[in-house]
Amino acid sequence: MTSAHPLPLGPAPRPATGEDLADRLRALATRAAGAGVTGLDRAHLTATLDGADVTSLDADLTGVAFGAQQKAPGAVWQPGAITAREDGTVRRLRVDAHPLTAVDLPVDVTAEAEGLRFTWVEGADGQVGFEPVEPDDAHPVTGHARVAVSRAGLVATVHGLLAVSLQSQGITLSDLDVHLESHGPRAAGVRIEAKVRKGFLSAGVSATASASVDAAMVLTVGDVRISSGNPLVAAMLGAVRGRVEAAANRRVDLAAALPPGVRLADVRLDVGEELVLSARLG
Repeated sequence: MTSAHPLPLGPAPRPATGEDLADRLRALATRAAGAGVTGLDRAHLTATLDGADVTSLDADLTGVAFGAQQKAPGAVWQPGAITAREDGTVRRLRVDAHPLTAVDLPVDVTAEAEGLRFTWVEGADGQVGFEPVEPDDAHPVTGHARVAVSRAGLVATVHGLLAVSLQSQGITLSDLDVHLESHGPRAAGVRIEAKVRKGFLSAGVSATASASVDAAMVLTVGDVRISSGNPLVAAMLGAVRGRVEAAANRRVDLAAALPPGVRLADVRLDVGEELVLSARLG
């Protein structure tokens, strides 16, 4: 199964060299991302080709910055009649960023995937592009990924985002502390202590939660609580507390949520001065 619309790579014929393909992909990413993403013009892409296949595609996104979510212009191509198609495979894709920045939070990323299928497309308008092809059981995707952020950076980012969100409701966030604790390679707990103020009313708010992933790759969220020692604030939190605590004991089958051909073999969360999330497909 292919995507609804092919993605444009410019005038035909299709890229014949890895350098040409890398340049066209960088231009495509810049157009699709929009003003909310900066630094893509400095991203380092290298590719090697073998006929219709891309033997390797390496993208170094170090220094790229993603701002607050906003609607990107996208990259739309309406080729009209399709004059030529040819199947290809990205045999190995690697993405590195040491780091990239997501809403002011430095994120260190290493990811690699093998067996990504696509179709080269040429249109009657003289343009060329490609359509990603979804994996299936006969054509699985394998790979691994590692994402790491500093604990201090994560707390600072959460503080900033939460402060802006509460400010729109007339609530001032005066303090925030986030405690993360590892309960094993696939389990962690979080405790949040915050101080809020609205008008003359000021009080502390506490929230806790835990999450774990079992050997069958089922995520369980539990121990979800939100409370305040101030009875007035506790009453104000009533509706929110009900929705939040309803998430307790929720189970999500991560493996079942993935499409055919993508199997989550392992996931791990390491908690220390850095929070490191790693996953393996295969």
